[in-house]
Amino acid sequence: MRPTRLPEGVPVSSPSALSASPPPAFAARARAVAGSPIREILALTARPGVISFAGGLPAPELFDTEGLRAAYDAAFAASASRALQYSTSEGAPELREAVAARAAARGLETAADDVLITTGSQQALTLITSALVEPGDAVLVENPTYLAALQCFGLAGARVIPVPCDEQGILPDALEEIVARERPKLLYAVPTFQNPTGRTLPGTRRAAVAEIAARRGLWLVEDDPYGDLRFEGAEIPWLAAHPGAEDRTALLGSFSKIMAPGLRLGWLRAPAALRRAAVVTKQAADLHTSTVDQLAAAHYLREADLDAHVATVRAAYRDRRDALLAGLGAALPAGSAWNRPEGGMFVWARLPEGRDATALLKEAISRDVAFVPGAPFYTGTPDPRTLRLSFTTHTPEEIGEGLGRLARAMG
Repeated sequence: MRPTRLPEGVPVSSPSALSASPPPAFAARARAVAGSPIREILALTARPGVISFAGGLPAPELFDTEGLRAAYDAAFAASASRALQYSTSEGAPELREAVAARAAARGLETAADDVLITTGSQQALTLITSALVEPGDAVLVENPTYLAALQCFGLAGARVIPVPCDEQGILPDALEEIVARERPKLLYAVPTFQNPTGRTLPGTRRAAVAEIAARRGLWLVEDDPYGDLRFEGAEIPWLAAHPGAEDRTALLGSFSKIMAPGLRLGWLRAPAALRRAAVVTKQAADLHTSTVDQLAAAHYLREADLDAHVATVRAAYRDRRDALLAGLGAALPAGSAWNRPEGGMFVWARLPEGRDATALLKEAISRDVAFVPGAPFYTGTPDPRTLRLSFTTHTPEEIGEGLGRLARAMG
């Protein structure tokens, strides 16, 4: 028999000599955490003609493409060598200063040194989780809550425990009881225009949460990607601004919803020791966030009127929210209920008894309309009747057409 050879030129006497044992198994955390059903739905609805209420996507026609293009040109013109070079893990000083100034303008005293720039606020959550959570630690979440946070905590091996909520969010008395019983490491919350429900935690409850965290010994992780998208009502101070929360709150922010998600720029404001731990974790993750993107964003914040741009986005989203709310009564079955968010990107609805939103999704997609069933957002037993509807991606006219398709799908 003529010997065969491996590509590297090592002789092998027979095909049987090529057999080998399989590589070791994946880590248990990788096997235990499922993929995002939302991103799978987005793949199904990517074909032309589909009107999707599924994804929490900013409207691309509202991006300030000319302003951002000019900001990138300016970043290269100022110093191409710097824009294309490695930079510090903490982030570009001018972007940290701009973030700090915007936080201070919203009533939270913040210095540039309090801020860490991250590759999207999702990375900020991952860094905080890596710094704080060990396998088996208890982590508290609103129920329902942001799906990618559940994935993040699942990968860390946390015991994820839901805190009972009503239409306004966390119930402080229930939180007190769970903290006393479970001794959790942290509470993760999206207090303003929450994903998936769109609800906003009132100021009195935020104060109560901060007081419980201080008295019981609890880290707070406040995720605020939607806070700039308020259409009506008075602004409520961040959870981080309430007495008791000063030394224990990691505040997460993002440029994705107010500039563009493709920038992948977020930020973290945290107490010094926790921020330093997050920096070390970031060094192991990606060294630093893209330098050129940071410098372009810093230039944009310095030279453009971001607040004016955000006002334009808010006005468009308000009209789209109103179009969705106006048509839901005809689109959903009799006996359905839904909320009226004061901002953000989502409306939360509940179908009548006996209906299952997940089962109805296939029929909806066959009619070129989509939504996200609420079940994946729950910890523990879900409410199968719930669904999340995003109103930001389509015009009011398209929303009207989509609701007509949804009505036919619902039967």
